[in-house]
Amino acid sequence: MVQAPQRTAFSGPTLIRLLARLTDVDVPESTQSLSDRLSQWLGWTDAIALSSALNGAPPAVASGARAFGNAEENECARVRTSLAHAIAGDSAFAGARRRGPARAPVQGAPADAAVDYAVFRQRYLSLQQEMETGIGNLRGRLRQILAARTPAMTRLAVMDAVMERALSPREQNLLAAVPGLLAAHFERLRQAGQDTPADAQASGDAAAVTPGAWLDVFRKDMQSVLLAELDLRFQPVEGLLAALRTS
Repeated sequence: MVQAPQRTAFSGPTLIRLLARLTDVDVPESTQSLSDRLSQWLGWTDAIALSSALNGAPPAVASGARAFGNAEENECARVRTSLAHAIAGDSAFAGARRRGPARAPVQGAPADAAVDYAVFRQRYLSLQQEMETGIGNLRGRLRQILAARTPAMTRLAVMDAVMERALSPREQNLLAAVPGLLAAHFERLRQAGQDTPADAQASGDAAAVTPGAWLDVFRKDMQSVLLAELDLRFQPVEGLLAALRTS
């Protein structure tokens, strides 16, 4: 049975722990504090903008924004549920018995031999774009409401805008690498699925004993990674919601 090597468990977000388990990238957990890492990620223009937001005169409270209430809470829940359903229901993750093969395999070859990882990569990137757009719009709307509350809440809204502008490019670059990391996991599972029945039984590899089972394992793993990424991307929204509930 082909498995990712065992490594020291990470204490970070679920997405990081999943990727550490599924991939063969062995990166030691950082010993730097969050503030030290942020200082390396922020450019000098970002640092100036953040310093101004923190230390400048209290910003003027914006006018015209609507009050925070159940409608916003419900909209946040709706967006998150919609994105989770998009991940769970995406056609790329449907079982072969429901979708049918994408094209007829070569005679005598396994039914899943023609599966191309490029299809999964493209669907992953498309779902990432859906998350980025939906969550970004939601985050901006919550900032507008926050900016209409008190000077302190307005300052927080400005800080969130500065941090999003400064960190979004790095976040996008890092998350765009996830499909590439999963490609190696896909190939390991494919190789396990191509073991001879005798080899599979000897190793106890169920994905190899049952034709096509490795692909279902990969689909499930990829969905889990996407859902973990959704949780990670939603954290700033959760922070803004928490601030609004107490303001």
